[in-house]
Amino acid sequence: LGHLVADKIHARAVGPYSLVTQQPLGGKAQYGGQRFGEMEVWALEAYGAAYTLQELLTVKSDDVQGRTRIYESIVKGDNSLEAGTPESFNVLIKEMQSLGLDVKVGGQAPTFMESVA
Repeated sequence: LGHLVADKIHARAVGPYSLVTQQPLGGKAQYGGQRFGEMEVWALEAYGAAYTLQELLTVKSDDVQGRTRIYESIVKGDNSLEAGTPESFNVLIKEMQSLGLDVKVGGQAPTFMESVA
C-alpha cells in the first residue's frame, strides 16, 4: 500500500492565515489548520463545551487581536479569554458597504424619520 501514516499525518500550532479573512489556511500542502465544520460545532454544543467553542470560533480562527491576547495570557500564565470581533464579520460589513448599504455597528438604531431624512 502506498498510504503510510507518516505521509498523511498533519498538525500545526501556528501557521499562515488568509490575508482577507484572517482564518487559517486549509490543507497539508499549505501548512494549514484543520477545518472545524458545522457538525463538529453541534457535537461540542451537545456536550456543553461552550468555552471550547468560543475559543475555536474566535481567537483560534479569525480574531486577530484576540489571537495576540490569548498568546500573551498563555505566556503570563493567565487563564482568561477575551474575544474580540472576528475578521469575517468585518469582511461581511465591507461587502455590504460595497453594495451601497450604510452599515454601522454599535450605537442605537435610527428612527424612521432619521432614516428618511
